[in-house]
Amino acid sequence: MEDLSIIILFLFVLFLLLGSGVWVGLALMGVAWVGMELFTTRPVGDTMLTVIWTASSSWTLTALPLFIWMGEILYRTRLSQDMFRGLAPWMSRLPGGLVHTNIVGCTVFAAVSGSSAATLSTVGKMSIPELRRRDYPERMVIGTLAGAATLGLMIPPSLTLIVYGVTINESISKLFFAGIVPGIVLAGMFMAFVAITSQVSKGWAPKQDPVMSFGQKLANSRYLIPVLLLISVVIGSMYLGYATATEAAAFGVVGALVLAISQGSLNRATFTESLMGATRTSAMIALILAGAAFLSLSMGFTGLPRGLADLIAGWDLSRFQLLMALLVFYIVLGMFLDGISSVVLTMAVVEPMVREAGIDLIWFGIFIVVVVEMAQITPPIGFNLFVLQGMTGHGMGFIARAAFPMFLIMVVMVFVLIAFPELATWLPDNIRQRPGG
Repeated sequence: MEDLSIIILFLFVLFLLLGSGVWVGLALMGVAWVGMELFTTRPVGDTMLTVIWTASSSWTLTALPLFIWMGEILYRTRLSQDMFRGLAPWMSRLPGGLVHTNIVGCTVFAAVSGSSAATLSTVGKMSIPELRRRDYPERMVIGTLAGAATLGLMIPPSLTLIVYGVTINESISKLFFAGIVPGIVLAGMFMAFVAITSQVSKGWAPKQDPVMSFGQKLANSRYLIPVLLLISVVIGSMYLGYATATEAAAFGVVGALVLAISQGSLNRATFTESLMGATRTSAMIALILAGAAFLSLSMGFTGLPRGLADLIAGWDLSRFQLLMALLVFYIVLGMFLDGISSVVLTMAVVEPMVREAGIDLIWFGIFIVVVVEMAQITPPIGFNLFVLQGMTGHGMGFIARAAFPMFLIMVVMVFVLIAFPELATWLPDNIRQRPGG
């Protein structure tokens, strides 16, 4: 009963601060401050400064702004146009046609971005006009883009996985490798849905592009070489054990700058815009992480995380039942908070429960990311929905309905992960890593 009172108090203060327009990071600090004042005699100010400094000075966290900057640089290049030109000849003859370029394009860009919003904006600004011009169904164009863009949260380098790894003190490189196979499987499920829908839908009658010879297709594929090289440098350096996640991020920034220079996309203005964009995003995430670290300490003094873990253990839930409860919990939470906020806000309570249940934390990171992906396309606060609304001019209801099949596919993906946990655990268990990754 005491734990319930503490939860209600924390939630009341949190929603009061969020409802008044306070930034998420500051709201978390406010809740932690109240908890420290009520449940400990330690000097709150000194404790807060120590915790925030410790949380902000993590070397592992250095990878975060570097990967964000890499994505910001690439967003300002001709990468999306080149990807479409390279992919379109190979996709056009598949069942579903060029809609597959949305999914494959998002998968490829996710491997050099890490941000769902950057992936959506970069691929969407090129694919939407091209697919509309060819009369592909509008709902399918928007729905696949909304769903496939969420792969930026799973396929490395994933900002959400970096935040999760820092929060629970787990290897970022292992989490990155854990996301590769599930990300590809999820992309394949999206493509299968498009192929099936194109065969059964009566209104599917897009204009066909002229047939290209195999040689012409290969010639167009040269446009994919720069981005494939960049992916090889970033992911390959980690896979072969030559670089940690942070070092791979530095390689990625250098590679993105070289790519932008070679395309003539880099000038003083775009360089400054990319740097300031990365700074703003990094500062926002760092503030959320600092607030979450302070809140975790405050909640630790109340004994709430351990108490809830013991309570859940007392219910004698199976692993599957616990995961289903967490699935529903994160779906509901994701309707109101972005993915990173959801992860850092809940980990102090959820991590002890997961450890108590004997669930692998690397696997659980991928489980969390799949569920957080759903939050990107669920109203009322689905961020990808807002981005698409600005890009297409459609109402929120239309976009949400278009994205709903992708949401259901992600739910199926959760059960696939539960049934086949090796999808997420085999690769990180069989790679060579450099210490500190």
